[in-house]
Amino acid sequence: MVPLLAALSVVQMVSGTVLESYEEALLANPELLILVPVQIGTAGNLASIMCSRLSTGIHLGTFELSPSNPAVRANVGAVFALAATVFSAVGVAAWALGTLLGGTLGLADVLTVSLLSGMALAVLVVVMSLFAVQASYRIGLNPDDTTIPIVTNLCDVGGVLILFAVVAVVL
Repeated sequence: MVPLLAALSVVQMVSGTVLESYEEALLANPELLILVPVQIGTAGNLASIMCSRLSTGIHLGTFELSPSNPAVRANVGAVFALAATVFSAVGVAAWALGTLLGGTLGLADVLTVSLLSGMALAVLVVVMSLFAVQASYRIGLNPDDTTIPIVTNLCDVGGVLILFAVVAVVL
């Protein structure tokens, strides 16, 4: 696990570098500044839930990587439903707090950024979770030990990149 954790630490530094490059935009828009940690944290939470549920399926013998597998479909659906609900609430809360801090972005803009980036993150979570659990199991590692650190770290970096890509398109 040490080489894996060392590699993931380097990945986290990339995320910090990307964040630093958007410092000016974040300081000018407190709503976006509020969204960053919440978006990343929520994506990590969704990834943890997905990996945990898929790993449990492997241990129970019910996991089969197939679109026809009802357990996989149910887990994917749950991630998207949670993402839609949580990222909507996060968008409204970020707008309200940002407005109190002097932000000028409108509710529609913040909600759009939150929802679009959140749903794109949900896609990343699903794809990375399915891949990580399957790969971990195939190479003989316990998915309970390996998948959550991998997927949450990749979602941190992906979350920052997706958020700012959406910001660039929407704003």
